[in-house]
Amino acid sequence: MRIQIIAVGQKMPGWVDQAYQEYAKRLPRQQSVTLSCIATANRKSTSSATQLQQQEADKIKDKIKPGSLTLALDEHGEQWTTAQWAEQYRRWLQLYPQVNFVIGGPDGLAPQIIAQADKTLALGKMTMPHGLARVVLIEQIYRAWSVVEGHPYHRE
Repeated sequence: MRIQIIAVGQKMPGWVDQAYQEYAKRLPRQQSVTLSCIATANRKSTSSATQLQQQEADKIKDKIKPGSLTLALDEHGEQWTTAQWAEQYRRWLQLYPQVNFVIGGPDGLAPQIIAQADKTLALGKMTMPHGLARVVLIEQIYRAWSVVEGHPYHRE
């Protein structure tokens, strides 16, 4: 199974890139995770949030392969425990060649991206910076992998 994180926003602070890479390198080679960064829509004083979301949505759709599972990240989505993440991860391994996680830009995801996603997830009830969402997501992917593989990283 391949995992693709589709994230709006290209220039992140160094700590985001460093933390993301730390967890990404912990995953074994056979668990492919790629980060596909999409440029944030050009913010003009005349652009509405809806217009900006639509520009970003068009680029997001180009990254999603047919037949893959797509999970949109949104603060109003479903929240999972670690055990639920691990169970979902186990299921994805069996059912899908690719899983996409989509993280929106400063204005969030376009409603059509959320509607077309197979599921909407929340990393918590709080709004968080998109760079931090990348770090939390990759850590949870690593944690789910470690639970499924019996690695001692996760403790209950």
